[in-house]
Amino acid sequence: MAETMKAAVVRQFGKPLVIEEVPIPTPGPGEVLVRIKATGVCHTDLHAADGDWPAKPVPPFIPGHEGIGLVVARGPGVTRIKEGDAVGIAWLHDACGACEYCLSGWETLCESQHNSGYSVNGSFAEYAIGAADYVAHLPNSVDFNAMAPILCAGVTTYKGIKETEARPGEWLAVSGVGGLGHIALQYAKAMGLHVVALDIGEEKLALARQLGADFAVDASSPNAVAEVRRETGGGAHGVLVTAVSPPAFAQAIQLARRRGTITLVGLPPGDFPTPIFDVVLKRITLRGSIVGTRKDLAEAIEFASEGKVKAHIHTRQLENINAVFDELKHGKVDGRVVVPF
Repeated sequence: MAETMKAAVVRQFGKPLVIEEVPIPTPGPGEVLVRIKATGVCHTDLHAADGDWPAKPVPPFIPGHEGIGLVVARGPGVTRIKEGDAVGIAWLHDACGACEYCLSGWETLCESQHNSGYSVNGSFAEYAIGAADYVAHLPNSVDFNAMAPILCAGVTTYKGIKETEARPGEWLAVSGVGGLGHIALQYAKAMGLHVVALDIGEEKLALARQLGADFAVDASSPNAVAEVRRETGGGAHGVLVTAVSPPAFAQAIQLARRRGTITLVGLPPGDFPTPIFDVVLKRITLRGSIVGTRKDLAEAIEFASEGKVKAHIHTRQLENINAVFDELKHGKVDGRVVVPF
């Protein structure tokens, strides 16, 4: 095996990523080395490279947390994974395994977790390290390009829908039909929900209908809320906000019916006004949701493996990563970009 690999490296926040040759890492105890076959590009990678969030990564680092490939080496103590296995490296790189959250099946809330492409090097490289107990297990016949976005966009929306507690036959409103929203629609339909999609622009609304939305509404229309309430018979039982615009968060409260639950997965900067009167009198639940646990990820992969959910992808080479980031920044990415290796 070669001693170096090609990787896209963040050297300075807000500066273009540098494509360079770096040493191939060696797996330590409980780790595996994965030869990356494809990696999805997520909005979070852009936030990481720009240092947008309060807890910042430390440059230099390699972003990427939708990495999918084959195990080529195992560190000491790894027995349940063998070389040649197809695995995925997701946002949750590992967790402590001993805190109250890990012990109750909520490892995504562990305060000692590490995150791929953020606090540890990620999948924008030909090889990446995965924690053996946390990598996703994939069918060996997997379509690497198609499955990569399921590791983040997929599990994030799948878990977000579960967190709305909407039941089969009830209404789910999906706000935003972008990289996350277009996948959320498919999960919701596969889970037996009625779906109303909201976004701006006829192209997005047409995509929503094509993917199975029962109806689609222009979120910028002054009649948007009234239309949703009329079609759903009083508002959506669950609202999933994937949009990265604060107005969508405010609108979600109006879209929910009494006793409805709103799950927030989009992460736009800033705050949004919360009308206390509506939240109290309508007994609305407002809930954040961050990616999903290993169990959620396994379930999300199962739906995709069975062909019930498919990300709309565009493939681009690693050398074009800065152009991809620029397109993400300006909302020009339709679906999800995947970098094949």
